[in-house]
Amino acid sequence: MANELGITLNQGYNGNISAKDAGHIGGNMVRKMIEAQQRQMSGNSGRY
Repeated sequence: MANELGITLNQGYNGNISAKDAGHIGGNMVRKMIEAQQRQMSGNSGRY
């Protein structure tokens, strides 16, 4: 997710990233999980 947003993460500790960047990563992860769950519930896996 971080790569898609252009945010560089290091292997291991990443406590040096800004709260704004961390929020973007987390928010987008939640958005993708909700979309996946909605697809599953509608019976559409999103795969063709």
